[in-house]
Amino acid sequence: MKDIFGSNPDKNKKGMGFTILSGDSTSGHGGYGVGALSLDHMTPVIVDPVDGDAYVDMGAMHARSDIEKRIKFTPDRANTPNPRPYWLVWVTINRNEEGPYYYGVTACEMQIDAEARRGYKSLPEHVNRMDKSLKGHVIVDDMDDKSKRLLGEFLKNHDEGIFNRSSAEVRKLLP
Repeated sequence: MKDIFGSNPDKNKKGMGFTILSGDSTSGHGGYGVGALSLDHMTPVIVDPVDGDAYVDMGAMHARSDIEKRIKFTPDRANTPNPRPYWLVWVTINRNEEGPYYYGVTACEMQIDAEARRGYKSLPEHVNRMDKSLKGHVIVDDMDDKSKRLLGEFLKNHDEGIFNRSSAEVRKLLP
C-alpha cells in the first residue's frame, strides 16, 4: 500500500497515527474516522503585547505561524537571550439556540528572539491547551492584563454578537 506521497511506508510499523479529519466524522456511516478530532471550529490567534496587536495566523495550527518560522524552540527559557513575549490563543466557536459564541479560549505563552532565531515554548502545554479549548475551557489567567485586553478587543471587534453570547469568563477579558 502506498502512502499519500506515493512511496511504500515501513511495513513493520503497526497501528495508526493521530488523524485529524475535516468535516463531521460522525455523519452516519459509523465507520472509519468516527470519533476523530475535528478542528473546523478552532482558530489560532496570536497576541503581540509589544506591538499591541492580535491577529489570526492559521499557520499556528501546525506550529508554522509567521513568528514561529525559522525559530528553534526549546523548553528552557534560558536559551532565549532577548525574549519577546507572544501568546498563542486557541479560540473555539460553538453554537447554541441564540447563535455562535466563543466556547473555548486558552492561551499559551511563547517567547521569541528573532535575531538569535531561538525561542521558548512548551509543546505539551500547547497541545493540552488546544484540547482544553475544544472542550470549552477558558484559560487565560497566565496572560498579563494588556494581552487579555488585546485579546478581548480582538474577539469583540471580530464579531460583537459572538462575543456578547459568550460566557461571562470570556466577556471578562474586557473590563
